Parts: sequence; C-alpha cells; structure tokens
Amino acid sequence: MHCSTSAEPGVCTRRRLIAASLVSSIGDGIYVPLTMLFIHSLTGLSLTSIGAGLTIAGLCALAFMPVAGVLIDRFSGRRVLIGVLALRAAGFAAYPFADSYPAFLMVALVVAVGMWASSPSLHALIGEIAEGAERDRLLAWDRSLRNAGMGFGSLAAAGMLAWNGSAGFISAAMVLAAVFAIAAVLVARLPSVPGGARGPQGARDGYRQVLTDRPYLLITAANFLIAFGYTTQAIALPIFLTRDVGLPDAVAGTVFALNTILVAALGVPVAHLTLRGRRTRTAASGAVIFALSFAAFAVLPQLTSGTGTIVAVLAVAVLYTVGELVHSAPSQSLSIQAAPDHLRGRYLSAYQLSWSVCRTIAPMLLGFLLDAGQWHLWTVLALLVLTGAAILLCAERVLPAHVVSSTRKAPPSLLRRP
Repeated sequence: MHCSTSAEPGVCTRRRLIAASLVSSIGDGIYVPLTMLFIHSLTGLSLTSIGAGLTIAGLCALAFMPVAGVLIDRFSGRRVLIGVLALRAAGFAAYPFADSYPAFLMVALVVAVGMWASSPSLHALIGEIAEGAERDRLLAWDRSLRNAGMGFGSLAAAGMLAWNGSAGFISAAMVLAAVFAIAAVLVARLPSVPGGARGPQGARDGYRQVLTDRPYLLITAANFLIAFGYTTQAIALPIFLTRDVGLPDAVAGTVFALNTILVAALGVPVAHLTLRGRRTRTAASGAVIFALSFAAFAVLPQLTSGTGTIVAVLAVAVLYTVGELVHSAPSQSLSIQAAPDHLRGRYLSAYQLSWSVCRTIAPMLLGFLLDAGQWHLWTVLALLVLTGAAILLCAERVLPAHVVSSTRKAPPSLLRRP
C-alpha cells in the first residue's frame, strides 16, 4: 500500500504511526506501575538507593533534552523516534544484567533519556507528516489510544505481579524490550518525509530563537503550571482519598480506571469539538474546569461517609476528566502549531521540559502540601491552574492567528521556512 507524505498522510502512514504509539504506550503502562518493584526484583538494590538512582537518572535525562531537540532538527523526528525507542528496548533488555549500582544508574539513565525524548520526537514526526486539522486529528488519536494502551499495560503488569519470585519481572523486562523494539520497527516502516531533516541550517538560530520567542515561552509556562493538575491524579489523589476522605484503596483505583476509560473513549470526539474554537481559550477553559474539580475535592472530607461519598468522588473524578479532555487537545496543538518547521525539534524539546520538570518536582511539592492539611493541596493546585489559564489568555494576544485558530491557515512563508 502506498503511504502518502502530503499534508494529509495516507491510510497506512496513519495506521503505522498510531500502532507505534499504541504499542509504546502499552510498554509505559507495564513499566510505570511496577518501576520500584521491577528494579528491586531485578537488581536486589534497596528501595532508597533505587529511588535516589531514578531521581539522578531523571535529572540527567532532563539535561539531555536540548540535545534531543538539536538531533530532531538535524535528522528528523522520525529518525530520532526510532533511536529513542531502540534505546528504551536496549535499556529494558539490559536491566536483568545490572548487578551493580553503577550499572543500574547507567541503565536507568538510558531508559530515562528514551522516555523523556519520546514525546518531542513523536510530536515532531506528527508535525512533519501532517498540517492543520489533519495534524490535530492525529494528535487526538495518539492521545486516545495512548490512554487505552496505558490501561492495557497496567492490566498486564498486574498479571505479571502474580508470578512467583523474579520470573515475572524478568519476563516483564523481556516484554518491555520487545514492545519498544516493535514500536521502533513500526516507525522505521514509515516513509521518510521530504524536508523532515532540516540539516545544520537551524543551528544559525538555535535555542536563542526559542528563548526569545515570548509567545511560545508563555504557552510553555502555562503548561508547566497546568501540568501539576495532571500529576496530582497519580501522586496525591490516592493518598487523599484513602487518608482524608476515608475510602477503601479499591475506590482510588476505580477513580484512575474511570479517568483512563473516559479519556480513551472520548478523547477523539471531544478533540473534534474543542479544536473548532480558539485553542488558547479552550485550553484555558479546561484549566478552569480543573480548578472547579479541585475545589470540589477540597470539600469532600466534610461529606458523610458511605455510598453518597463514593458517588460524590466519582462525580468529581468525571469533572476532573472533563477538564483534562477539554485542555489536552488544544494545548498540545498549540505547542506544535506555534513551533516553526526548521526549529520544531528545539521548540518541542523546550515545551517537553515543562512536563518533565513538573513531573520531577511534583512528588516533593504535592507531598509537602498533603502533609500541610486537607485543603492546602487543592487550594494551591487551583491557583496554579488558574494562573496557567490566565497566561494562555495573555498569549492569545501575541500568537499568530493560524496558531490560535484551526480555521486559519499559516502564511506560505511559515509552512516551510529555510
């Protein structure tokens, strides 16, 4: 089947891209819930040393992000994505042989670099093979199927935990290596995009242009603040529901499952609706819905226990998910549409730092707020996301019209800059 490389990619191009994203998200779903147990079983290291090592590896991987942007601009998002997926496959295959702390740190760094660099290279690839509304559709499918893959991977991880001894974790390592290798092969089968590799010409501007692009820095700063709303679901919400609301552990898991199912099922149709308006205002609206859900979580401890509380928790969880659905599509589109073609890799790597830095410091910040009291966490989170919403509205005034609205086309001079 012929794969088109025009502004509207052919069917097989879309299918291979989406399949690669789905397969890699299954790997993420297997690894993320098992991370500490996985590494502890394979290496025999203490949980404290593992936690410290993962933090060190994550921080070092953050320092690699600017390099990833340069590589994307030099060689194309497709080639870099193949490389980082292969890197993750090699890292997981090596975990069973990491029998010393330096070896563990090296493998953890390889896996962390591959994880952080996957997102900007994938989004750069989508930016290379599609434009305008078709680009938005591919992003929506990627988000939706990524949530489905994460959910499936989590179920697979739970099954592997049922194995006795370290056999399940060794199998998980091999499965993870195979999954990311398959994803790399799927991306490698995508056709090369004419102009996808920008060569050294982008080096004339480089990160200096990114750092002086005030509109892009505004949407990046807004995303950094709103990203704390996303991290709270996995880090803080389970503790809050069990400790402060007094619900069983199973209910906290149900909230996570409900969110995953709704995002996977409704991601594409909601994206089609949200992208009809101005991306900045819609993304800001999603942040406001986040804030409303945080206000609702803050009053949950005052509710009586029993069935009514469980129903209230699930209702607020749905409201939270609506905020995620409304915010995610236009904010992600903003980051790609606002990046000039010849420096897309650098721009998206800078934007990815807003996610990566947030996820790095969120455990410390959210843990401190949880210890401070029942309402402190939700008040601070609401203020953060509302500030992000305000910044998005300010950015609308200085962003180009084709970035703000999907109904406006970019001037020809911006589509393929030299």
